[in-house]
Amino acid sequence: MDERKSYDYVIVGAGSAGCAVAGRLSEDPEVSVALVEAGPPADGDLFDLPARFARQLKSFYDWDFQSEPEPQLGGRRAYLPRGRVVGGTSSMNTMLYVRGNRVDYDRWPALGAPGWAYEDVLADFKRSEDNRTFEDEFHGSGGPLTVSDCRNVDPLLEAWVDAAVEAGHQRNADFNGAEQEGVGIFQVTQRDGRRCSSSRAFLDPRRPNLELIHSALALGLVFEGDRCVGIEVDRVGERRTIRCERELVLSAGAYQSPHLLLLSGIGPADQLRAAGIAVRVDLPGVGENLMDHAGSFLALPAKEGYEHDPDASDWTEVGGFLPSAPGLEAPDLQFHAAIGLNLDEGLGPSTRAGVSFGPYVGRPDSRGWVRLRTSEPYAKPRIAHNFLAAEADRAKLRSGLRLALEIARRPALAERLADPAEALRSGLVPADESDAALDQFIRRTAFAFYHPSGTCAIGSVVDPDLRLRGVENVRVADASVIPELMTGNTNAPAIMIGERAALEMR
Repeated sequence: MDERKSYDYVIVGAGSAGCAVAGRLSEDPEVSVALVEAGPPADGDLFDLPARFARQLKSFYDWDFQSEPEPQLGGRRAYLPRGRVVGGTSSMNTMLYVRGNRVDYDRWPALGAPGWAYEDVLADFKRSEDNRTFEDEFHGSGGPLTVSDCRNVDPLLEAWVDAAVEAGHQRNADFNGAEQEGVGIFQVTQRDGRRCSSSRAFLDPRRPNLELIHSALALGLVFEGDRCVGIEVDRVGERRTIRCERELVLSAGAYQSPHLLLLSGIGPADQLRAAGIAVRVDLPGVGENLMDHAGSFLALPAKEGYEHDPDASDWTEVGGFLPSAPGLEAPDLQFHAAIGLNLDEGLGPSTRAGVSFGPYVGRPDSRGWVRLRTSEPYAKPRIAHNFLAAEADRAKLRSGLRLALEIARRPALAERLADPAEALRSGLVPADESDAALDQFIRRTAFAFYHPSGTCAIGSVVDPDLRLRGVENVRVADASVIPELMTGNTNAPAIMIGERAALEMR
């Protein structure tokens, strides 16, 4: 890395969105692009083999954030993993390709995001996609991101789908098609059975105009007068400025994009002054509006003698989208079913074969924040999600757990499981279906589903073209710009946001 060298575009964060931005911009050989990533390259089977994603948790490749004590989680600090590696969290997620519901995006224009309704963003989703199964108006082919069917689905997970159908829910072969509601097998971002992360999809190492600068921790934006001229980084103990001539794009994610802005004097003036940081732009929305999906899993041991191969499973291949109450315009619960017993937020060892499954609240009302811990750029941010603070969220999660318990009782699944009393004695399921018992179970077991969003939202922090308010040549392109969380995983939406950002900049 030559400190004297400058680039037309500098993208900070080689995650789901950042790789898409860098890949699309560098398609033009006349521009130079630098993609800056704090972590190392994602090389080897640890990243390629789908079943090994859990080995990255709490590792060198994980930012390993945690929340402030969460009142509705019994005062526990929620574990918040993020990928510290090229590809970002797309290199360490469960690879589910889920866009969210049409209704979700159709709400965005009224929140300050005109041009982001479902029909507007569908073309951006399709532009990325190379779907190996579906060819219709909802899917793309020939794009860089391979989307395929799961190759290995454990019989216990197939039984979960059958049991959900027995409980009265419809099968759905395509959660990204005409209708989201129902249960079935998720599609995944895999190519020939191996992970297709955003970096694998979008970064072409043969392009001389694209430079990947990895192992470089971003410390703050650099300004000359009112213009941002680059980003200061620490690369292997040496501080350097990576300069941009046209635009700087923050794609560091919903925790770190606002953190970098705050460190750079852009955010709520009172917070900046309290931290001893000079106010460059008073922008109250920075770090606010934090959202994520919170939910709980039942954990049910299988009958003695049942075995599954942990290296053959993608862990959570099946699930679905169900309404918490009759008459809703769209489902507001997403279900995941995973092989094994999900203990201690998925971090505890599974000593017994079984299945874990349950809902999370798809469009939560609860909001949190990201703030400075200190003015030290090497410090992690303070993060408070306020999970399930809204009573409406708790009510929806109770409804979802009751649906989960009903699925567990259906013959297709129940006949494969151990005596239900065993799970009850071990605290792996709620004591009963009363509000009090469900709330107790939620406080003890609920966890984040790793979809942080909203902290640089369109309408308050960035404009509909993702330009940072109050700064001429900076954009934000990652899940932090989502104004209201969708019912679904956030990897595909983050890639879509990267696609749109690049299109606006070209």
